[in-house]
Amino acid sequence: MKNLFLAALAGVTLGLLGGCADGGDSKSEAVPVTGEINVYSARHYDTDLALYEDFTRQTGIKVNRIEADADALIERIAAEGEYSPADLFITVDAGRLWRAEEAGILAPVESKVLEERIPASLRDPQNRWIALTTRARIVIYNKAKGKPAGLETYEDLAKPEFKGRICMRSSSSVYNIALLASIIAHDGEAKAGAWAKGVVANFSRAPQGNDMSNIEAVAAGECDISLVNTYYLARFDTPEKRKVLDAVGIIFPNQATTGTHVNMSGAGVVKTAPNRANAVKFLEYLASDSAQKFLAGDNNEYPAAKGVAPTSAVEKLGTFKPDTLPASQIGKNEAKAVEIYNAARWN
Repeated sequence: MKNLFLAALAGVTLGLLGGCADGGDSKSEAVPVTGEINVYSARHYDTDLALYEDFTRQTGIKVNRIEADADALIERIAAEGEYSPADLFITVDAGRLWRAEEAGILAPVESKVLEERIPASLRDPQNRWIALTTRARIVIYNKAKGKPAGLETYEDLAKPEFKGRICMRSSSSVYNIALLASIIAHDGEAKAGAWAKGVVANFSRAPQGNDMSNIEAVAAGECDISLVNTYYLARFDTPEKRKVLDAVGIIFPNQATTGTHVNMSGAGVVKTAPNRANAVKFLEYLASDSAQKFLAGDNNEYPAAKGVAPTSAVEKLGTFKPDTLPASQIGKNEAKAVEIYNAARWN
């Protein structure tokens, strides 16, 4: 069954240099294909295909892949059981990593490379997964109207003085669900519920669009305040879109308390992996300098590995203290977060 999932690799030569186990870079000629790895991925970026191709060029290990929604992949791996061809599971969102843990589909990996490259806060305590990239959920505001006084935390968004000033995307967004799950962990269900109702009372319009359209709405003065992911904002750092970026200000929330909420993409080796050694090698490759630069750089995310800088567009957003809440705390609170949003009528 392991040959059921053939790679659809991009015919792109990137000159990637990474993949050494120690995180360093080295050029090498392509080596003959001598093995394979089956990747089940919920990370849908076409440019990731170039990383798969580079890994094959360096190691001779062919990457076969199947893409689908994370929950569907978790269910599929669980249903396939011991006969699953899956070697590596890749997803976006800390809560989904937790759901993979709970489903019992991931196996611990002992790797000095991963321990050295990835901070402990971005690794499962039992070594069942690592973060590949991260993104922060930040507050933006219309610069022309000035920085909103008294807005320093996520909790402040529920203050009555911001009535009629906030625009948001739907509560069904995994980004909003993860954020509220973290608020539940820090503040408790009662305060989280009051917060959601307070923010809804401050909406300038019904939730709509996505982070990109809400950035544009704030820039145009259609609303004053919104919550967006850093990588969406960094996408406006181009000559064509600079006017939008220059029109919004940034607040990294909760710098004096819990830190700014971050979410992640991550990967783990499947418990029944038929090509476990290859899967570990690929995971170590993804933690290398060059792979990290490419994984994070193309989507303007923060690299998970130590010592790897983000793109200049991301660096311009500024530095901040991140919330180091464990992924398990986010994952186990996501169902309650959905209930709270529904009760608050945050559509």
